[in-house]
Amino acid sequence: MSAFLKVTGLEFSYGEVKVLHGLDLEVPAQSISCVMGRNGVGKTTFLRNLVGLEKASAGKVFMEGADLTATEAFERASRGIGYVPQGRQIFPLLTVAENLSVGLEAAGSSTHSIPEEVYSTFPVLHKMRSRKGGDLSGGQQQQLAIARALVTQPKLLVLDEPTEGIQPNVITQIGEVITRLVEEKGMTILLVEQYADFVRKYAHTFHVMNRGSFVAHGETSELDETLVRKHLSV
Repeated sequence: MSAFLKVTGLEFSYGEVKVLHGLDLEVPAQSISCVMGRNGVGKTTFLRNLVGLEKASAGKVFMEGADLTATEAFERASRGIGYVPQGRQIFPLLTVAENLSVGLEAAGSSTHSIPEEVYSTFPVLHKMRSRKGGDLSGGQQQQLAIARALVTQPKLLVLDEPTEGIQPNVITQIGEVITRLVEEKGMTILLVEQYADFVRKYAHTFHVMNRGSFVAHGETSELDETLVRKHLSV
């Protein structure tokens, strides 16, 4: 598989504090890749640099061979990057349908209608499309956050801790959805995740981060208990 997303030498600092240290990462086309690590090691900061919400101090970001390093977040979204932030960040006072429409507007989509396949992917959202986002359960809000990214029909879907605080049946549904997106839609997926069993079941490759550096990577068949205890166990 060719590298759909390629990151080389990525560095980032908050003021004088260096947070990311020369990160290199390749995500094969039409695959699910995972960044793992304990809290506070730089995973979310890495994703924010990747989608353009932070500006790297060094390094390059390429997607489909195009250099995106100097582009703004909205430009990356229009080029096909969908982002689901940690904590979901839906609009609690807007309805489900309005939250999805905001996703269309934010990415500068030429269509103003919500793709029917988004509702078929998450049927509960169609049923609750007139309900306010803040009235949904945590699992339903996570589905809404993912659906909001999907309305723009991204080529690359980036998810930050999609299983955090979610009930087991919805975790399984999210895993099955991202698998279908790859297999049926040809999407490429990069996620941050600490739940090792989820990664082993659904991801193809992994990168383990510690103190702003990648310290291990490989195919998920190589994600053994020694690695998990060393870099992921609390």
